[in-house]
Amino acid sequence: MAAAELERLRMAGAGMAIAVLTSGGDAQGGARRVEKEEEEEEEEVEEEEEEEGGGSSAPVPPRMNAAVRAVTRMGIYVGAKVFLIYEVGGYEGLVEGGDNIKQANWLSVSNIIQLGGTVIGSARCKAFTTRAGRLRAARNLVEHGITNLCVIGGDGSLTGADIFRSEWGGLLEELVRDGQISEEVARENCRLNIVGLVGSIDNDFCGTDMTIGTDSALHRIMEVIDAITTTAQSHQRTFVLEVMGRHCGYLALVSGLASGADWLFIPESPPEDGWEDLMCERLGETRSRGSRLNIIIIAEGAIDRSGKPISSNYVKDLVVQRLGFDTRVTVLGHVQRGGTPSAFDRVLSSKMGMEAVMALLEATPDTPACVVSLSGNQSVRLPLMECVQVTKDVQKAMDEKRFEEAIQLRGRSFENNWNIYKLLAHQKPAQEKVRRDGAWQGYVPTLGTHIDMPPLSLSPQSPFSLAILNVGAPAAGMNAAIRSAVRIGICQGHTVYVVSDGFEGLSKGQIREVGWHDVAGWLGRGGSMLGTKRTLPKTCMEKIVENVRKFNIQGLLVIGGFEAYEGVLQLVEARGQYEELCIIMCVIPATISNNVPGTDFSLGSDTAVNAAMESCDRIKQSASGTKRRVFIVETMGGYCGYLSTVTGIAVGADAAYVYEDPFTIHDLKANVEHLTDKMKTDIQRGLVLRNEKCHEHYTTEFLYNLYSSEGKGIFDCRINVLGHLQQGGAPTPFDRNYGTKLGVKAVLWMSEKLQEVYRKGRVFANSGDSACVIGLRKKVVAFSPVTELKKVTDFEHRLPQEQWWLNLRLMLKMLANYQISLTEYISGKMEHVTRRTLSIEKGF
Repeated sequence: MAAAELERLRMAGAGMAIAVLTSGGDAQGGARRVEKEEEEEEEEVEEEEEEEGGGSSAPVPPRMNAAVRAVTRMGIYVGAKVFLIYEVGGYEGLVEGGDNIKQANWLSVSNIIQLGGTVIGSARCKAFTTRAGRLRAARNLVEHGITNLCVIGGDGSLTGADIFRSEWGGLLEELVRDGQISEEVARENCRLNIVGLVGSIDNDFCGTDMTIGTDSALHRIMEVIDAITTTAQSHQRTFVLEVMGRHCGYLALVSGLASGADWLFIPESPPEDGWEDLMCERLGETRSRGSRLNIIIIAEGAIDRSGKPISSNYVKDLVVQRLGFDTRVTVLGHVQRGGTPSAFDRVLSSKMGMEAVMALLEATPDTPACVVSLSGNQSVRLPLMECVQVTKDVQKAMDEKRFEEAIQLRGRSFENNWNIYKLLAHQKPAQEKVRRDGAWQGYVPTLGTHIDMPPLSLSPQSPFSLAILNVGAPAAGMNAAIRSAVRIGICQGHTVYVVSDGFEGLSKGQIREVGWHDVAGWLGRGGSMLGTKRTLPKTCMEKIVENVRKFNIQGLLVIGGFEAYEGVLQLVEARGQYEELCIIMCVIPATISNNVPGTDFSLGSDTAVNAAMESCDRIKQSASGTKRRVFIVETMGGYCGYLSTVTGIAVGADAAYVYEDPFTIHDLKANVEHLTDKMKTDIQRGLVLRNEKCHEHYTTEFLYNLYSSEGKGIFDCRINVLGHLQQGGAPTPFDRNYGTKLGVKAVLWMSEKLQEVYRKGRVFANSGDSACVIGLRKKVVAFSPVTELKKVTDFEHRLPQEQWWLNLRLMLKMLANYQISLTEYISGKMEHVTRRTLSIEKGF
């Protein structure tokens, strides 16, 4: 969108009135299964309410504050009046009116981004399911001149908003006939614009990669699984974990994938008849190999092929009776909806909230009610009822026992998650080796076309050997990537080696072959189980070549940061001198700095952002009884400001100084004045983030002295250097899942490339596309040749020349109340939701 057009839109906000409400409540997905008769009676009532738009039929997450904050501040920023629907919350407050509809100011949403729950309230509303209730709601909106509505809720709540919108003209006519409003008022408020933000921990709304609250729910689940896992050191037990998801198995699926669960039940894919025997057989095999722990994850809506519910207690009794294992059931329940929101949810909510206001500014009479959604790392707008229809199609397919279709309708990412889980959870019996045209061809039939590669046969022994190593600083998710890479390599029939201590270990021959069970339990481990160093190949090239020849390595998978990318580039450039390096190479970016070219996200960066965010939350909280204090917090990241910027958005920082966004003493002066003005209000805390190498002279100590001096008598300052705590800790669900998928994708790509260059019993690869970085770029997973990436890399500062996240800095500054131009804002596009678009994998 042109800069002039954006500024015009900003001016158009003057005179607008926007209402923000959070709707939904503890519906069927949020409670334990009840007796059949009560359940059926509840469903009849809930279905009736959903058809009329009374509220969400899915559990709405209590993590909506970041979205409320973003919509409110973006609305005020563009000059609109913003009203919050308070107290009883949601449509109830809209129907009741009065003091439930209050105009907000900037301070109304201060210091809420880290809070669980929704500060304006959320509840179901039976009155809104009737036309009389909607008539009252229309009267209350018109009274305040509100013709723009932002609804944060589930599909039922959003459907209700669309019904309200379609009836709007008729409702105003009725109000005029009844003498409640004049014809002039009706003309002034003749059109109602609707925009929705989806809040559902189930991630069950078709069309968006992720819904608000899902990532936070996964954090709670993984915390419980990690805690349970530690007890296995002293007790040999089987744990059955029941997670939410009455109609959608997303939480169960991703937590199963991220924990390496032994067995998984999801409603979209009921187990085949006789599953009891197979499950007990596999649990027994796992225990016989020395495992002290079995984990079974079950979605609360799990069913068998005939539609009969599978309960957690039934599974427990089955294990006890058949195997005699000490077994415990843990029902997570509303734990999944509680707690502070994750960094991903805070940034997602902020991004969607800003885009929601832009969508309302651009709305025309022909614009359909839309939902702001996530596609890759971009905000998009989707027609609301298209999304609702596809979401209903999923349930219809499940009701009619068309389970494969139901999984496909969930989207390609869901489908891949399911197939990868099935592949990695258990080692499959070897099948007969297949050769075609004299060349080895190995592939896993269960994945087939789902990974966009030809479905070939599984080989028990291929002629290829792969080596896996970590390079650079430790990053969360490295071990998840190693685990999946090892196991998919074994599935392919390859000989798989792991190398200790990076390129240095490769030069010293610290290489050992690994099997399927050698990487069991690695998923939730932080750091690098292999050990990692920053040594680059050029310091020991001849010894590396010698060991590549000795172990007959034809594929090298390097998992690490900028050194991993730079190291592979050095190996590629040495091919002319060493024929042994004409092998297939792949880099999986893994660094908290997120500074590797060829990907938008590196493994470990999500964990690092959450670690930094949690520290900043505690730092802010420490000043709750202190008057007027500003904290100067230094983050890691080298020259890359990703960590500072995203953490800054997640904690509502007042400023974040980074190398990529140059600043001068005049900018520092403006920031100090901004904080000084802020401290004259009811807000008495400030937070400033500084990336460790953002400026040669304006150090953390300099900023502390500057702010302390200029704020004297108004506020005092404290310094906090977060340091290596950003590298430690257990990986987040995102990094576990991301690492698992990247490991699988990388080895499948390497297998395909090895087949292409395998001739007459040997591998010879010297083309540019035989050494690549795998990464998520915008909406798709891409393999980028390291030789091509060299052209767009700043090696002095170890950065890609272009970084997508710089667009987020406008959001950071705007939400901190800096008066800046909208000219750099990238507005979301309207897209459509069809079965074809759902079949395209847009990311993780």
